[in-house]
Amino acid sequence: MALTFPRGFRAGTAACGIKAFTAGASAIPSGQRDDLCVIHSSRLCDTGGVFTTNKIKAASVVIDQLHLQHNRVQALTITSGNANACTGAQGFKDALQIAKLSADRLDLDPDQVLVSSTGVIGRYLPMDAIKPGIAEACGKLSDEGGAAAARAIMTTDLAPKTAELELELAGATIRLGGMCKGSGMIHPNMATMLAYVTTDAAVEPGLMGKLVKSIADRSFNQVTVDGDSSTNDTFLMLANGAAGNQPIRSGTLEAEQLEMALLEVAQQLARAIARDGEGATKLITVKVTDAFSDADARLAARAVAASSLVKTAIHGGDPNWGRIVCALGYSGAELALDKLHLTVGGEVVFAHGAGVDVDLSAVRHAFEQPEIEIVATLGLADGRAEAWGCDLSEEYVRINADYTT
Repeated sequence: MALTFPRGFRAGTAACGIKAFTAGASAIPSGQRDDLCVIHSSRLCDTGGVFTTNKIKAASVVIDQLHLQHNRVQALTITSGNANACTGAQGFKDALQIAKLSADRLDLDPDQVLVSSTGVIGRYLPMDAIKPGIAEACGKLSDEGGAAAARAIMTTDLAPKTAELELELAGATIRLGGMCKGSGMIHPNMATMLAYVTTDAAVEPGLMGKLVKSIADRSFNQVTVDGDSSTNDTFLMLANGAAGNQPIRSGTLEAEQLEMALLEVAQQLARAIARDGEGATKLITVKVTDAFSDADARLAARAVAASSLVKTAIHGGDPNWGRIVCALGYSGAELALDKLHLTVGGEVVFAHGAGVDVDLSAVRHAFEQPEIEIVATLGLADGRAEAWGCDLSEEYVRINADYTT
């Protein structure tokens, strides 16, 4: 059930043919997959969100930032196949209309609805197809609808991405669910990804807003596929209180436990994005330990995971560990070469300021595995972080060369 695993959340989907209209087709193809979903909570949600750092922001991002100021969200409407970005005043009108149409169907105010879009930039939304789609999705709302919603938001994703978790907290059984989409245009500081985490925990107003950036920094902002950051990136966390626990207050042990649970769900989703990178054949996990700070560790890990030279070496099985050391050096993190210790797939390749006598065939074998772990111990303090990426393949070029055609 994923996003609808927590109590009080329902989802419904519809097939509108958005991508076909975006590409200029005159009709919805038969058998078109779902490309619109509505998520509804039976209660008002405490909601936090972070969005793209790109100066070019899609209409949905701007609308959501405005609606979040009221912190009375109760629904989401998500469309896939068209980004509704760089569409001027008409794009904002369309995003607002999606919120209003959804609100009317759900007996809400428009500012209680958040809107997300993903897909091709620079095309107007096919509102004549979306209007009946919203009505259909609202009419199909079900607490079993989470899996269908995760499929509906996909673009070039090869598989839906979901996560669930349950724990005892604050005298109640708390549930968390999550879904996301993302495969290309993925890079730290948000990427072409939409991500949502729900929980039925009761929390004090504003807690989700306090937690969301820190969680994003340790999960979605540590994913990189190709170095491009999109116009539509959105990560939302919603807590509706349906579990019936005493509200969790900031600064308490319960808040720390809830934060770790939210982080676990977010990291599961982040790893799924890296594993499903466009054209990817391998998942790369970069762990940095003993850094000057957690922030430095994040910088170093992201630099390695983002390096095109590292990604291509891994794709080709080339045991060129020098590219990893180089990426660490330009990452901006504090680094002392004589303290650096580096392993690839468990094989030590660098220590005490120089490469070690390692069997390069063993390193090559590590690079050839479907999952590769790189561990850099910086030997400076106790900062630590992880980042996730994928190899860069010929298939990635093909997918993006043909994206709008």
